[in-house]
Amino acid sequence: MQEWLTKSAAELGRAIGRGEIDPVALASAYLDAIEAHRLSDRIYARVTRDRALSEARAAAVRAKENRRLSPLDGVPVSWKDLFDTAGVATEAGSKLLEGRVPEADAVVLANATAAGLVCLGKTHMSELAFSGLGYNPSTATSPCVNDEAAVSGGSSSGAAASVAFGLAAAAIGSDTGGSVRTPAAWNDLVGLKTTSGRLSLEGVVPLILSLDTVGPLCRTVEDAALLLGVLEGEGPSDLEGASLEGRRFAVLDTLTFDGIADTPRAAFEAAVSRLGEAGAQIERLSFDGLPRAMDLSACVYTAEAYGLWRDVIEADPEKMFPQILERFRIGNAHSGPDFVAAWASLKALRIDYDRATAGFDAVLLPTNPIMPPTLEKLESDEDYYVSANLMALRNARIANLMGLCALTLPTGTPSCGITLMAPPDMEAALLRIGAAAEAALA
Repeated sequence: MQEWLTKSAAELGRAIGRGEIDPVALASAYLDAIEAHRLSDRIYARVTRDRALSEARAAAVRAKENRRLSPLDGVPVSWKDLFDTAGVATEAGSKLLEGRVPEADAVVLANATAAGLVCLGKTHMSELAFSGLGYNPSTATSPCVNDEAAVSGGSSSGAAASVAFGLAAAAIGSDTGGSVRTPAAWNDLVGLKTTSGRLSLEGVVPLILSLDTVGPLCRTVEDAALLLGVLEGEGPSDLEGASLEGRRFAVLDTLTFDGIADTPRAAFEAAVSRLGEAGAQIERLSFDGLPRAMDLSACVYTAEAYGLWRDVIEADPEKMFPQILERFRIGNAHSGPDFVAAWASLKALRIDYDRATAGFDAVLLPTNPIMPPTLEKLESDEDYYVSANLMALRNARIANLMGLCALTLPTGTPSCGITLMAPPDMEAALLRIGAAAEAALA
């Protein structure tokens, strides 16, 4: 059963379909692993044992009767603690929401349940999803699989750790400025940022509704494709026969290499070389509008976040991690006209970006310009926390600002990912490219 904990979600689903794995035994194996793991309290906020076993028993019956609901029917996954779970606390990593128990599941969780997936529980996260590091002194800070003294990345911190440490077959997280891709990259996983609006946000605790997205963290691109189909209640993308031959990729040079550490730079360049060897045509690209977009993000992010949370925050500000509280309150400095003007400028920059990249199948960049910081350093140096948080999300935020879908893949160098970005609503094409890139990088 220990072997099951390292298999991809797709592999487990196929084994269930062949009658080689019993869904109840599989769920029990994960639940036992969670209970026994010395770091599980830093990964899971709550474990839904009764629900998991009930759903697994139903999946086992369907498997025996040849009426499975999807290729992932019976596969256990974890859920970031901002997805509403009926009758189970959903607190989004904040003492502000302590004791908040929703009456219904989030729509994406309901869709997953309707496809037969098994809910293992809720994973820890950055407070209210407003940090890319995963450091959360209010609840718990999840570890990085490559260095337990380091943070796992955020804000889907426990989501990534649950998969990387073998405590879930896959995880569902959210991404507003890199919160799926940063922890996925730092834990050697695949992470998919979906197009804004593609997946339902109903029943998802918001951060910035105009930028919030839902996406999977998993072991393979195949898993990402299957999970995307499950979350939106549709069939998966077809990855059969995917190839890089003749694909045109642009390496985005503007900003993405500024201040980059040696290890992620070397890992990225080596990965790009392998993509070229597999048949892709690689060019370098500059986009002069990117610095302006980054400047606008200060208003776009904080104004909406504070607008959504101001009343809740200011009723009990002492309950918050001070660094997160301060980041929210920056939004108070921006007026309504500032916010409207910032969005108008950002939308114009999106048009410019689309024109600049129209001839390429994907745009490439290092997922993270830094390696995972240690928890000790973040706890002891507030200035370092601020700078590390900005750097952790800088490259990943580009896809959110430009309204794109994006996929991070492991490069083979621990905690170093390569991101592929594609136009909005082009997830099917991106996943095909990602499958071919994954094979080239293996």
